[in-house]
Amino acid sequence: MTRIVVDASVLIKLFLDEVGSIEAESALKEATEILAPDLLLAETANILWKYVRRAELTPTVVEQLIGDILQMPIHYTASRDLIESALQIATETGRTVYDALYIALAVQRQAVLLTADERLVNALATTPHAKRVRLTTKLD
Repeated sequence: MTRIVVDASVLIKLFLDEVGSIEAESALKEATEILAPDLLLAETANILWKYVRRAELTPTVVEQLIGDILQMPIHYTASRDLIESALQIATETGRTVYDALYIALAVQRQAVLLTADERLVNALATTPHAKRVRLTTKLD
């Protein structure tokens, strides 16, 4: 696995100690290129916001984490460049357009979407997109 599309469920694991953090870190160390739709930043910030709302992280810590996330060597693609394909994928698979943006990027760049979202992986298991998505806990 060399070219990886990363979603928020995986990116957050690099900065917070969660189940699958070790696997996520290991997989990304092997990547020659890390890709994501620009939606990744909003989704990741939203996850961190939830931690603040639950008083599990302070706003100061979250600001530092966002700064660290922005320093990651991730190549972002504008959602506008993926939206037509994403809408088609969402319609075909019944997944959200948000999820489909990541899949569309994986298809476009001949990459694998690395995710911790088991429901997404299971939903795509019988589609042509199954080969484009992997769970962090089930890396081949």
